[in-house]
This record gives sequence, C-alpha cells and structure tokens, in this order.
Amino acid sequence: MWYNDLRPDSELFNDRYSLIMLDSENYYKRMLTDADKKRTLSNLLQLREGLLEQVPRKTVDTNLLLCSWNIKNFGTLKNRTAESLYYIAEIINAFDIVALQEVNSDLDDFKKVLRLLGSHWKYTLSDVTEGSYGNDERFGFIYDSRRVIHSGLSGEIVIPPELIENNAIISQLKRTPTFTGFESGWRKFSIVSVHLHPGDGPLNKAIRKEEVRLLMEILKRKLQLSEVEYKNMIILGDTNLYKNDEDIVELITNQTFVESDGLSGKFTNTSLNQIYDRIFLNVDDYFKIAKDDYGIEKGGVFNLFDYVYINDPVEIAKYHQLMLEHKDDPSTLTDALKFTSYFNRYWKRNQISDHLPIWLELQTESSDEFLSIKLNKL
Repeated sequence: MWYNDLRPDSELFNDRYSLIMLDSENYYKRMLTDADKKRTLSNLLQLREGLLEQVPRKTVDTNLLLCSWNIKNFGTLKNRTAESLYYIAEIINAFDIVALQEVNSDLDDFKKVLRLLGSHWKYTLSDVTEGSYGNDERFGFIYDSRRVIHSGLSGEIVIPPELIENNAIISQLKRTPTFTGFESGWRKFSIVSVHLHPGDGPLNKAIRKEEVRLLMEILKRKLQLSEVEYKNMIILGDTNLYKNDEDIVELITNQTFVESDGLSGKFTNTSLNQIYDRIFLNVDDYFKIAKDDYGIEKGGVFNLFDYVYINDPVEIAKYHQLMLEHKDDPSTLTDALKFTSYFNRYWKRNQISDHLPIWLELQTESSDEFLSIKLNKL
C-alpha cells in the first residue's frame, strides 16, 4: 500500500510529485487536511487489525484469497472522500483477487485505488453495458500479480438469438456478465462475474430468474469444453437473490455448481438482512477450498463498518461537516438523531458501499491429493 499522502506535509517537500489524492477538478488541490490524515491513519490501524482477525493471512504457494465486492456506483458518486478510497484499497489489499461490481464509466476513483495498491496490482475491466438498463456499469477484477495472473481468457457473455423464447421478458442480461480466466501456481480457473436484476415482487423475480436461466444455458455449453479454465468455473457477484428465490438458486445448483458452506446463509448487505452476494463453484477434485479445524470451508463476510464509519455518536460527530456538505438539503440535519439516521442510511453507504465484501480461501497446493489419485489409478 502507498500511504505517501498521509505523511505530514513537512515530509513531502521533495515528494509532492508522487501524491495521489489530488482533486483534478479543483486545480489539483490536496484532498486531505491534517485532520483528515490523522483520522484516516487511526482508522486504518483499526481496519488492518480487523482484517488480520477476520481474513486468513496470505501464505506463499499454498493459498489464494478470492473476494467479491459490489462497491456502490464506483465512479458515479462524486462525494467519495480520499479517506474512503484508502479504506477501499486497504480491504482489497487483504485479498489476492477481487471481483468488483458497479464500476462505472468514470475511472478516476478506480485508478486512485490502483495507485494506492502499488504497481504489482493489475486489473481487467469490461466495457460499460450500454442503455438505461446497463446503469453505466461494468465489471472489474483487481489482482495481485505476484500471486495470480490473468490467463488471457477474457470476454462477455452475450445471449444468442436461438436461446430467446417467443414473447420473452428479456433478450439479454441487463448488465452483461464477464467471463475471465486466471492462473495461480498450477491452478487454472475462470470467473463469471454477475450483477443480476434487483427488486422483490413477482415481475422482478421473473426477470431475475430468466437472467439466470439464460446464463446457465450458456455456461452448460462451456462446461463441456476441454480447456482447464472451463473445468474450474466460479460464478460470483451481486446476485440480488432474496430469501424466497430458492427456485432460482436451483437453476445454478442443478448445473452442479455448489455454494461454499463457509458463506451459505450469511447476510452480505450493509443492513444485514439479505444474502445478495454469492459464490458458486463447479470445480475438479484438485480445486479445493481451505477448511478450518472443524471441517468448515473458510469463507466469510467482512463487515468493514465494525472498524470504520462506526455507528457511534463520537465517531459520527467527526463527519457532521462532511454530511452537511454532501447532503442536497443540509437544513434537514437539525440534531444528533437526524445526523445519525443520515449517516447510517445513506452517507457511509455512499462513501463505501451498501454491500459488504465476501471471500473464500482457496488451496493452491494439492500435490498430495494429485499424487494419491494418480497412484490409485495405476
């Protein structure tokens, strides 16, 4: 991580050229005051401690930490502070590969986060899905090139006309999913990143179900191909699946995709009442998820708001001025209760996201299993 912008100004006399947090729309003015720096440094220490407690450590040649995160309107929300970008980057830095949803056409914040992460972090991006249904969204992957590389496989999943039924309610998924290959050690795998149609109610559910049906028809064909990336396939992202969407989940699991028991049933939205973000795997015998001492697959949801932008009156008070600057009608913030409500329902979600990052720990070393299986076949 590149923390240069958080140093005291007295240390930056010869290093100003390397600053990242400059406002390109305001004559490249510094985006962090001394008070901002102090608060960010203190919170980063808390966040790093939380990541160490909740997320496994990276180990050479034995594990790979996979994460999926919908970062709310990443690029469209213009009041995101430099402080928030540091927290986003710190969380990404705890993993090896992060699938991002809701990356928008404006990549200014995205590129700032990349620069904070360092030159060994690489990325892939899809194009923005055109049209109003696309919501100015694209899919991205950010990955630590010291531990995982892009295999060269990259594309978008487009539904061919012959799969579209007469009077169909949709002809394409509203946000075009990406299909991307990666390698780590002797592991090769592909990731399908999705952001399915949102909303409760019969019509929204019907659209979401048709999106999944069409997607699985395409993936069923790909699973029959011989390339290794197609044999180890992962579907992840913001599925917008509700508690009563089990029939939609079955469309995925009927194609022999399995949801990790380390994530199954865990709430993934900021309100902690829905399981929107999922990871499903269709992998071979050598592709394994690490397990804890109780035999449970290692995976989880990282609740960053336990460490930054905490729901505490003293902490919330530190952001009163920013909330006044960001709210369309600041006159409505008349007392501490109004500030607290706005902070929790809107402001912190617009600073980071209304979704929490989800993760799995994958094993990249399975030589013993490979050798034993081959021995038993001779």
